[in-house]
Amino acid sequence: MIASMPLSRAVPTLVLCLAALPLGAQAPAKEDPAKETRPKVRAITAFVRIDREHATGQLYDAVGMLRRARASFQKDGWEVETIRVTTQPFPDYLVGLTRERAVAFFVGLDALAEKEDFRLAIGPAMSLDEDDPQTMDLLGEVLSKTKRINATALIASRSGIHWKAIRAAARMIKYVEDKSPDSQGNMGFTAAAMMPEYAPFYPASYHTGLGHTFSVGLEGANLVDQAFAGAAGDPAAASARLKEALAKYTSLAERSAQLFSQASGWEYLGLDPTPAPLKDVSIGAAIERFTGRPFGSSGTLSAARLITDAVKSVPAKKVGYSGLMLPVLEDSRIAQRWSEGALHIDSLLAYSSVCATGLDTVPLPGGVTEEQLARILGDVASLAYTWKKPLTARLLPVKGAGPGQRSQFKDAALDNAVLQPLP
Repeated sequence: MIASMPLSRAVPTLVLCLAALPLGAQAPAKEDPAKETRPKVRAITAFVRIDREHATGQLYDAVGMLRRARASFQKDGWEVETIRVTTQPFPDYLVGLTRERAVAFFVGLDALAEKEDFRLAIGPAMSLDEDDPQTMDLLGEVLSKTKRINATALIASRSGIHWKAIRAAARMIKYVEDKSPDSQGNMGFTAAAMMPEYAPFYPASYHTGLGHTFSVGLEGANLVDQAFAGAAGDPAAASARLKEALAKYTSLAERSAQLFSQASGWEYLGLDPTPAPLKDVSIGAAIERFTGRPFGSSGTLSAARLITDAVKSVPAKKVGYSGLMLPVLEDSRIAQRWSEGALHIDSLLAYSSVCATGLDTVPLPGGVTEEQLARILGDVASLAYTWKKPLTARLLPVKGAGPGQRSQFKDAALDNAVLQPLP
């Protein structure tokens, strides 16, 4: 649902935004000036602790709460894209189960998630470096046979970098590339470094608590685009405009969450104001509007820092990344620049030094080796541990495809891109 705004206010703003476009930037699609473009709610995520014997009933209870939450947000004028359930960590389910029974159990949960139209995260397969790496092998089989399940592995924490988990994750990514339909199973997995609990965004979401809590994630790339449209090339003005817009809408979203929490009895843990993009709602296009240059050119890192600084300033109860997302295949403009060779893995890591999330939905040639994947994951973990910030790596190698070919993922949320050679 989109709230209305007076035409007298909207038309001058639109004219000003178009006039402020720098040379070389692309104008946005025309919008109805009578409508206010507020961000969407990307996710309302419930955190629960379930047991195998009562899992179905417990998940139905959580989904019922999420549907009520969605209706409550919609009543307040929000469009809610997804509802999600995050459970306790994956190994907690496995006690007393054979491999076959464990896989069957999760396939059943996946069928329930598809039937009831929610997404499910089963937490980290490895949380500490001394955890059993064979759990990662079992997770690989689960991800290869399911569609709605998400999971992670923690590759760095306050205790240090988890090198065994990095190697196990690299091995699992290659397995899922080979065994899942269209190599798409890795969309449900990210290796997470310095990641806090209770993030609403997937696949890194996890918790170790008792549950009966929820958090909220926004899809706010449009706010960045609007702020930058009126202040192209002027960092101070762009920062001020973005901080004002983020403060306004996060305050409204938090109010909706608090009201629902009071009515439902579920504890509200916080909101991730990271301006998540989705295809044509593009953070890459917004950054190009500001710099006047293609994403990946000089100035991109400065824009990333400016956005992250604005997000950090939000006067809300923050959870999750609370930074900036640059997901290659989930952002149409970034996917385009990736195909053109305007950016690469080291570019994204450089931007991650001033923002989040690291390497997200990065398409890779099928010839990438476990060793290469482990080195990439190690770089993400090293950067995150050094700066004590959450970064993740969702790497998507495509079986049988080489540099110069396009990925062929069948997912409405993704734009395919040309695979680039690895150095």
